[in-house]
Amino acid sequence: AAVALAVGVVQGTAGAGESGGAGDTTSGTSQADLVAAGEQLFLTSCISCHGVDGVGTPNGPPLTAAGEANADFMLRTGRMPMASSDVQPPDKPVAYTDTEIRQLVAYVGSLGDGPPIPQLDLDAADVTNGGQLFRANCAPCHNASGIGGALSYGRHAPSLQETGLEQVAEAMRVGPGQMPRFGPDVLTDQEVNDIVAYVDYLQNPDDPGGLNLGYTGPVAEGFVALVIGLGALMLVIRWITRERRAAGAREGAPDA
Repeated sequence: AAVALAVGVVQGTAGAGESGGAGDTTSGTSQADLVAAGEQLFLTSCISCHGVDGVGTPNGPPLTAAGEANADFMLRTGRMPMASSDVQPPDKPVAYTDTEIRQLVAYVGSLGDGPPIPQLDLDAADVTNGGQLFRANCAPCHNASGIGGALSYGRHAPSLQETGLEQVAEAMRVGPGQMPRFGPDVLTDQEVNDIVAYVDYLQNPDDPGGLNLGYTGPVAEGFVALVIGLGALMLVIRWITRERRAAGAREGAPDA
């Protein structure tokens, strides 16, 4: 199967956001050639679940309104092909090459009028505004630090720490799985850009306090000092006591 609208959540590989989408013809391949090659790949890899012309089957949803963003997200995060549509698809190694993904994305995009792959410009982003929007719209599920969290019915919102930035934007536009869809009427392109810039900050934060403690969340420095310091002190005491006992045993031992 190539892509699915009904399943999936944001999680992908860290480098996926750097790859071009279906409209990227910088390699010299025309859009028409991408679509034609994508159709052939679709017929051999995806038709059994998504049907002829992407109209869908009992095993997979229709793709006629999926759009390039949905296809690119599902393929670049490794959620497609999917073993079963009854479970939340995990992120896994990508099954297709970058060229094959661009071909499949181009073909799926030609099937109907779905959301295109968002164009990002982090240099023009407002990280502060992105942080406010993230806390209002994303943090309830993905946690304020983007490390993910539990959802109902055994589902989970994945961590964003290693998700490609382009896939973060795509997920907002397509709303995979239980994630709500943030269309242009909810978040403008600039606001999506701002949120992605904030996610980029979460993935590469400053550590003005020094040791980041693995970004496990708010932990009182006193607690860390107590646990680590007291633990180290107990080890030193144990070592000193053992050495003194060993020395006493040697002194009290009869000469040979």
